[in-house]
Amino acid sequence: MLDIPRDRHGRFDPIPIGKYQRRFPGFDEKVIAMYARGMSTRDIQAHIRETYAVEITPELVSAITDAVLDEVVAWQKRSCTSTPCA
Repeated sequence: MLDIPRDRHGRFDPIPIGKYQRRFPGFDEKVIAMYARGMSTRDIQAHIRETYAVEITPELVSAITDAVLDEVVAWQKRSCTSTPCA
C-alpha cells in the first residue's frame, strides 16, 4: 500500500498511480493470475518482492484474491453444457 502525501493545492497529478488510487493499474490482475495458476499467497508475496523489489503482505494478496472469490466459486459451480467440460 502506498502512503501518498496530501496535495493541499491540487496541483500534483501523478502519472503512474492516479489520484485516490492505492495500487498500480493492473496489479490486482497480476496477483489474481498468479493465484489462478496455483501460487500460494506466500509464493505471490515472494515473487512480487523478487521481481519488483516491493514488499507486500500476505494479507494484501488475500484481500485481492478474496475480491474475486465469489466469481471463482460461481465458475466452479457452473453447469457444464459443452464438451469437454473443465
